[in-house]
Amino acid sequence: MTEIIVVYELDRAPTAVGRASSGESGAGGTPVVRQVHAAPTAPGSSALGPRTFCGKDTFAMEAAPWEPSEHPGSPWYAPEHADRVCSACDAVLEDES
Repeated sequence: MTEIIVVYELDRAPTAVGRASSGESGAGGTPVVRQVHAAPTAPGSSALGPRTFCGKDTFAMEAAPWEPSEHPGSPWYAPEHADRVCSACDAVLEDES
């Protein structure tokens, strides 16, 4: 399986403050995780690749602290973000396993 990096698509809009979930403050305009994606590492390195598995550009995304390799038997994403997982990225990773 390809080594993956979990990345967050953030909602930086001021209206996102009221939508923060547990574990996210959202106070003072802090970005809120809109969607969780997975991206392969860049060829020949451990750096984030340019696109997620669903094809979105990773440039404006933030790498998540969750590392799937540190949680054997768990899904590739952090459980607290299960409701925000990109279904296209999830499908690609499911096919690879």
